[in-house]
Amino acid sequence: MTIAKPPAAEPDDPVAALIKRGRHRAAISSCAKDYGAPLGRFCMSMLGSQAEAEEVVQETLIAAFRGMSEWRGEGSVRAWLYGIARRLCAKRVAKRVRRDRRLRLVHDAGVEADLPHDIVERTRRAQAVRSAVANLKPSEREVVVLRYQSGLAYREIAAICEIDETAARKRASRALISLRGQFDSEVL
Repeated sequence: MTIAKPPAAEPDDPVAALIKRGRHRAAISSCAKDYGAPLGRFCMSMLGSQAEAEEVVQETLIAAFRGMSEWRGEGSVRAWLYGIARRLCAKRVAKRVRRDRRLRLVHDAGVEADLPHDIVERTRRAQAVRSAVANLKPSEREVVVLRYQSGLAYREIAAICEIDETAARKRASRALISLRGQFDSEVL
């Protein structure tokens, strides 16, 4: 009965040898040359943006350079680099998701279609309405903003403006007539 010999060890990675000898600049240069393009393709597939992928590859190489003194050599340099790139891509994606979620909250989340044309049209209408509201008399403008922007009742508006409730309703009514006169039916 013969005992199987373990497979022959693969030749040492030249980059790993450079790291072990403390030649970190040469090692990172070799990493960039040997692994830069494959890391870029990996990051591109994770992020979907060439510009972001290039940034992450640079960040990966910088992080690797900074971490070379602590590298234990338990795995291949290639796997180590991909691990760094993977974590950086995951952080970018998570940040993008948080940013997009905040933008949706700010940007009328109830709207279904987010085509560029729709966004431009909504922005144009919003600017037209803001401009029209700015052209109202100050007393009418404050009532409209308090009623329709802040959602206050006429009773509350009357207390805030120190007028009676009927006067608050009349101001709002005059303001709405003025606003309707500034727009055709297509804008609003």
